[in-house]
Amino acid sequence: MHKNALVSFKGTQNIQAEIQLTGSKSECNRALIIKSLSKNLVNVENLSNAADTVTLNAILSDLDTTDTDSNSLKTVDVGPAGTAMRFLSAYLSAKNGNFLLTGTERMKQRPIGILTEALKEIGANINYTEKEGFPPLNISGPLNQANASVKIKGDVSSQYISALLMLAPTLPQGLTLEIVGELTSKPYVEMTLAMLSECGISHQWRENLISIPHQDFKPSTLIVEPDWSAASYWYSIVALAKNATISLPNLRDKSLQGDSQIQQIMEVFGVSTSKTANGISFTKDKELGDIQQVLDLKTCPDLAQTIVVIAAALGINMKFTGLETLKIKETDRVAALQNELAKIGVKLTEDNLVYTVDCSGLHFPKKVSIATYEDHRMAMAFAPLALLIEELEIEDYNVVEKSYPYFWEDLKKVGFEVEPLSAL
Repeated sequence: MHKNALVSFKGTQNIQAEIQLTGSKSECNRALIIKSLSKNLVNVENLSNAADTVTLNAILSDLDTTDTDSNSLKTVDVGPAGTAMRFLSAYLSAKNGNFLLTGTERMKQRPIGILTEALKEIGANINYTEKEGFPPLNISGPLNQANASVKIKGDVSSQYISALLMLAPTLPQGLTLEIVGELTSKPYVEMTLAMLSECGISHQWRENLISIPHQDFKPSTLIVEPDWSAASYWYSIVALAKNATISLPNLRDKSLQGDSQIQQIMEVFGVSTSKTANGISFTKDKELGDIQQVLDLKTCPDLAQTIVVIAAALGINMKFTGLETLKIKETDRVAALQNELAKIGVKLTEDNLVYTVDCSGLHFPKKVSIATYEDHRMAMAFAPLALLIEELEIEDYNVVEKSYPYFWEDLKKVGFEVEPLSAL
């Protein structure tokens, strides 16, 4: 049963607050895989309470403490956790046992063939149990390494590449990845390599080749930074409020996370960021910048919904590129944005991979109901519209638990009211 919530803003339009964000889901999920691959030589601090991280942590803890063998089939269910599906595909292929890796119905619609075919080329024993190229996967490990190099497309999902890179040092021959075509979401690959480096794993990256030899992890501690993706929703609130300053402790302005680019992107919307003694602060303090530019979100696609909604709400006609990967996320995020923006009269159109926000019909009805499509980022990207719409109904509002469980509680701290409605 999904519950909806009515979100409204009853506070002052001069918002001043400090918000403590949860740990980065991206960093946490990498750290947990690295910890398990290191046989617990690596410790992890500041773990996120996001549902995806809780799920992955529970699965890995169970696998670490349970003896598995090739005679009995062990089901590993990631639910809606896409990162866990990708990372565990590689992780389980090297682990002794016979596994059925599965997830929700939506997860079964999200392609994974590029990663599984690369793993099979390396020597993994993986079969599709339903539709070719999609979960569920039957994985029989451990793999017997047949190749020390493999090609993989760079423009579909950086998580495929990260999954292979984390596995690489444990393989007897190591691994060289040849990235074919353009690498999208490059900061996430850089994040993976930086975290491996913190644990003593060296690599070489020359042009489109990344090589990691066989080597041992060193005892170390990975301290997870707060989540820059979560920070983006607070930038949205600052952009849409009349006056606002938000402080976020423990965020680093120079971060491993690609979504830290929100600092520069928001300059366009009149929001500037400064370092504080213990983190960052940002405020709405100037006129809108040059909005004629085309914003390329290729390296930070998880910011796309937030940025597109901000542009729409401010009535700014903008063009975007780099949104192609949005169609295979938790939902088809392009279609979801098109459907929901239409409710405030805004069109999002696509022409040869250039996406245009057309605000010529922008209006704010007294009440709008926003569908979330089982996608946490849809709920959080649209929630700040409550600053401009009297009654904003968010369908299935608890979907935020996937990455930011305390999102609604944090909104209440700055004057939002969140009233759960009766279950549907």
